[in-house]
Amino acid sequence: MNLILLGAPGAGKGTQAERLCKELNIPTISTGNILRAAIKNGTPTGLKAKSFMDAGKLVPDEVIIDIITEKLAEDDCKNGFILDGVPRTIAQAEAMEKAGIKIDAVVSIEIADSEIMERMSGRRVCENCGASYHLVAVPPKTSGVCDSCGGKLVQRKDDAPETVKARLEVYHKETEPLKDFYAKRGLLKPVENQPAVAETTQAILHTLGR
Repeated sequence: MNLILLGAPGAGKGTQAERLCKELNIPTISTGNILRAAIKNGTPTGLKAKSFMDAGKLVPDEVIIDIITEKLAEDDCKNGFILDGVPRTIAQAEAMEKAGIKIDAVVSIEIADSEIMERMSGRRVCENCGASYHLVAVPPKTSGVCDSCGGKLVQRKDDAPETVKARLEVYHKETEPLKDFYAKRGLLKPVENQPAVAETTQAILHTLGR
């Protein structure tokens, strides 16, 4: 099954992608993680992307599509995949169609902006492996320490309130129109965000007929 996860920044796409990855036994492809790895390693693509991400802006389409196409050609994506964080624009979605990337369903996690602003302040990521946590919803076993690799948990610059507000504005203008784009293709499956992470996962699996 080839899936796309849509939703505003902070809607829980990353957390749900990890859970769906285990439930459906297909890999999650997070452009955010791929880009952050490139930034950490100081690659030309990473440095180019960093200036956009720091300002809460979108990374250019050609950078995103190149990264995704390369990844989807790898063996672990033969039986399906979950795209988290791409496409972000109609242009990206059209470029993906032209590249022959087939999508079976597009899950849109629905959540209010006010809840996102509240939620983002609690987000933390591991500076080593990029694993995501939340101080309330998905806390690490030991405060400030990654469960997976023991790395230090930090608040990303793009989780700061002023950056979150800018990212939400960009989402509503650039990414939300994708819901209509995929609805016209009969692929859109909206899922209301649930009070608990596990409940949202079950709602997604239900709408996918699992």
